[in-house]
Amino acid sequence: MTYPIIDTHCDLLSYLAKVQGAAPDSRDIPCGLPYLKEGNVKMQVLAIYTDVRPESMDIAYRQVGEFKALLENHKEEVCLADRGFLATIEQQKKIGLVCAIENAAGLANETAKWSDIYQLLDKIIADTGRLAYISLTHHTENRFGGGNYTDVGLKDDGRKLLDYIDGKKIAIDLSHTSDLLAEGILEHLTTNSLDIPVIASHSNFRTIWDHKRNITDEFAKEIIHRKGIVGVNFLRAFLDDATPERLFDHIKHGFAIGAEDCICFGADFFYTKDFPDKSRHPFYFPLAENASNYPSLMESLSNDLPDMQLQKLAYKNCQRFFKETWV
Repeated sequence: MTYPIIDTHCDLLSYLAKVQGAAPDSRDIPCGLPYLKEGNVKMQVLAIYTDVRPESMDIAYRQVGEFKALLENHKEEVCLADRGFLATIEQQKKIGLVCAIENAAGLANETAKWSDIYQLLDKIIADTGRLAYISLTHHTENRFGGGNYTDVGLKDDGRKLLDYIDGKKIAIDLSHTSDLLAEGILEHLTTNSLDIPVIASHSNFRTIWDHKRNITDEFAKEIIHRKGIVGVNFLRAFLDDATPERLFDHIKHGFAIGAEDCICFGADFFYTKDFPDKSRHPFYFPLAENASNYPSLMESLSNDLPDMQLQKLAYKNCQRFFKETWV
């Protein structure tokens, strides 16, 4: 069963920037171009990722260079995604690409001046064409707030960054926030009437698998209320580390709690071969180990979901969200 697929998170850019000999058309990473084409992925969000370190801003901008090179060197296969691309995605032959920031440490190391932060953010937006979303944190704490493995909330610098992206048509991503940071972000947006969409780009449901990387139903329903999107993550650790079919349970739970117009895919495919913690290998179950698996996943889901819900999951929810956001 073949539908166009929009996926809201992968780490192809950090792979290209850090791994010697890396190439976009490699099969060493589960979101390489061959896999995306085989899975009928028509739009892919590429994360610009770095952890918290003094050179984080340079690392992030190196990935911007990889994005520009990808567009330039693979013109026959990829293009920059925009509203026009989204409107005709069913007919597109190429893969539309758009960047996002995973961890705002890439915009600001812990000592950067705000003038430099604003300048870098504006330059990244200009050089990439747009940003789909920004995650303030990753797993750990930074100057903006606390990641999902902390109990730290929203900091003053986080509020300042939110104020700066107000009205810029960039979503704020709750996938890597602590619960306190998610609460702080939502409160700040509401209190100050900020024009910032809210999403969870690559998160599963804590009700199905109790893990800090998964979002609570309360946060999921707030994203639904704000007409955002929730991208289901394919990583074994966040699904159920022993039961492959739990992926389908997360998807069906999203529909059950009212996310029919919001749920999508955020597979979180990244390069795993150099990952030092061997206990996490394999990172993905065989049924969802790379982007080529989308047709078989959709076929399996067709036993439980009608065609319209399958289309919404595959691409229509993301198509709706980004068309509304990218005015």
